[in-house]
Amino acid sequence: MQTISRWLTSPWRRSIAATAAGALPVLAFPQPALWWFAYVALVPWMALLRTAPTGRRALREGWWGGFGFMLAMHHWLLPNLHVFTFVIAALLGALWAPWGWLVRRFLGAPVPSAGRVAAALLVLPSGWLLVELVRSWQQLGGPWGVLGSSQWQVEPALRLASVGGVWLISFLVLVVNVAVAVLVTIRASRVPAVAGLAATAVATSAAWVWSPRPDVQDRVKIAVVQPGVIEGGGAADRRFDREVRLTRELAGQGVGLIVWGESSVGYDLDDRPDFARRLAALSRETGADILVNVDARRSDKPGIYKSSILIGPDGPTGARYDKMRLVPFGEYIPLRSMLGWATSVGKAAAEDRRRGTEQVVMDAGHGLRIGPMVCFESAFPDMSRSLADHDAQVLIAQSATSTFQQSWAPEQHASLAALRAAETGRPMVHATLTGVSAVYGPSGQRVGSWLGTSQSASAVYEIPLAGGVTPYVRFGDWVAQAALLIVAAWCVGEGVRTVRPRFRRSAPEPHVRPARTAHGSPARPGR
Repeated sequence: MQTISRWLTSPWRRSIAATAAGALPVLAFPQPALWWFAYVALVPWMALLRTAPTGRRALREGWWGGFGFMLAMHHWLLPNLHVFTFVIAALLGALWAPWGWLVRRFLGAPVPSAGRVAAALLVLPSGWLLVELVRSWQQLGGPWGVLGSSQWQVEPALRLASVGGVWLISFLVLVVNVAVAVLVTIRASRVPAVAGLAATAVATSAAWVWSPRPDVQDRVKIAVVQPGVIEGGGAADRRFDREVRLTRELAGQGVGLIVWGESSVGYDLDDRPDFARRLAALSRETGADILVNVDARRSDKPGIYKSSILIGPDGPTGARYDKMRLVPFGEYIPLRSMLGWATSVGKAAAEDRRRGTEQVVMDAGHGLRIGPMVCFESAFPDMSRSLADHDAQVLIAQSATSTFQQSWAPEQHASLAALRAAETGRPMVHATLTGVSAVYGPSGQRVGSWLGTSQSASAVYEIPLAGGVTPYVRFGDWVAQAALLIVAAWCVGEGVRTVRPRFRRSAPEPHVRPARTAHGSPARPGR
């Protein structure tokens, strides 16, 4: 331990250590998927921050740790964005600088008081949650890598998601990390740390016992068509031909809906009526509507859109959803006049896609109501919550991660659907062009097998349909609001404690009349 302490006396070594420590939580996400590691992954970073010699140094190490986390979480962007990946990680990493300062503020004393540790168990998770909320803004890249998402396969955590969304999971994971950091580094303050762990266990148990279970009312067969990787000249036409062939295999299987992946059709259907006729024939042959995704320049308005379009036996039904939240740099460049140079160093969007204006719930026949999303829109809890609130029975995400085929991205993306299903109490279908395609039930449990990145296939899933409203759909982001109130209350308290001593020093001394002798004259010193 003394050797490590001596090594960390150098500022640049501390920066390296902070970057490495900040990167550790990525191991809790797919593909490593060491979900249990999330509960201790932040301990090394916090142990470093509490020993920062100054508040300014803690700010820097918070930034370096955030840089490490963002770079590790988005490392699969490197082949496409190259050096710009480091720029993005540095900009987003700055969001953790105040959190680093907070860690030192609460845990930096040799032996923090019990009250200060108890406050840390509330303020530090709340501060982290606010960082996640800020970076979840679409223009900053969206909520990819929210810490609570690492628990997508843990049943008690999914039950918590139905109560407070992924934000409640993140908050409790942070509580455990703070408590463990105190137990490891400040053993004299173990009582409030143990109390924090006990409170987390109680909250999880309460959610397990009292949160409502989805009320399964019916089942429906939904098929996913995944054509696989198709490269080279004429890829759009050859992909369409393979999707048609795979869809024909579903005839006679009694499916109620067929879902194709993102960008599954590379032409506007008004410009290619032959494609529309073939799709309508497929719908008649299989006895099911087909949800395709058109990635093309529209014929009725300017610009390129990514649109979910429902096809029935007579052709397009008129139900259409245009993607609203675009992938920064992949589908548009924020502040293109300033950052347009990104196209010269990587595969950033040469032309900005156009945005849709509203979400849509579609009637897919047989009384089935579906809520489509496109690509990384499945990372946004508010979008799936809105669809469930508007009576969607099945949530659908059409995605394509072929650009990142050999990375961790496809599995990370597929895992997000489990959280969205658990939050809303609605099953979710994650259909892709090249894998990973996945389906989850209304409790977030996996339905059937994944279609991996090496597969070209169609698969049928029997999906339970559930009614009822989860607490998260009913009450929304109450955990985030509570975190904001906690941080605000702490800031007000700190302000009061700072101002009060100054006020006392500036108050005038009370006037005391001099004592008088028995003869009535003022007393003199020494008399």
